[in-house]
Amino acid sequence: MSSSSNEEVTSYSPGWSNVDVNKMLAPATTQASIKLSIQSVNAWFGKKHAVKNVSLDVKENSVTAFIGPSGCGKTTLLRCINRMHEMTPNARSDGKVILDGFDIYDKSTDSAMIKRRIGMVFQKPNPFPTMSIHDNVAAGLKLNGVRDKKLIRDVVEQSLVSAALWEEVKNDLDKPGMGLSGGQQQRLCLARALAMQPEILLMDEPTSALDPIASSKIEELVQQLKEHLTIIIVTHNMQQAARVSEYTAFMYLGELIEYDQTKDIFKNPHKELTEKYISGRFG
Repeated sequence: MSSSSNEEVTSYSPGWSNVDVNKMLAPATTQASIKLSIQSVNAWFGKKHAVKNVSLDVKENSVTAFIGPSGCGKTTLLRCINRMHEMTPNARSDGKVILDGFDIYDKSTDSAMIKRRIGMVFQKPNPFPTMSIHDNVAAGLKLNGVRDKKLIRDVVEQSLVSAALWEEVKNDLDKPGMGLSGGQQQRLCLARALAMQPEILLMDEPTSALDPIASSKIEELVQQLKEHLTIIIVTHNMQQAARVSEYTAFMYLGELIEYDQTKDIFKNPHKELTEKYISGRFG
């Protein structure tokens, strides 16, 4: 969201109290266009080496797509970016993920704060089943200690507008979130993530469970949201990657095979394996 909105969030987030806020919000000291730098990241599930020494830089206010066959490490890498991977039993990772010049895996970092700065939308819509539409969007705010009802109401409306859902639900905010259609539920989950005013939005196959019309709405939202956010999307749909992203990373067996501008990945890949995957001759 806007810088003023981000300042508003920090003012009511008690979790920041034990963190050097100025250090965490400092602008990148390298290239201003690099929002996130993934450096030699590895991830394991027990003894399985799922992500192997991956390094790439993600530019600010861009959409980056992770593509590759099932089981190649795309989602695992995505979950490493906001420290969700470490929440899985027997899972571990190493390497660095640098957000605005600060390593999110530094021991002094509050992982809850990282999840506020880096939001996530999952493959299947997952509204909280016992909550209303309003409370689904407001849940994160309340968990982080926000009690100002007017502020909550304003953020809920703003988030639903940003997720292109407000006009459809504005008269039904007290109705269950689970009562919405699949596409609406996914946009509700998007609104829930946006309510925390993240700087980076991770999207794990957000349209795989949706029909073409609902998928198209999500893709349109991605294009609009990149004006305010940096977006990383995992997708099996190569046409979708070509439509929505400026940069594409192709992964295979846990390794990053090629990372470049999307137009070059699809029209002039440098690696033979990438060309085979893009052309449908894989394997």
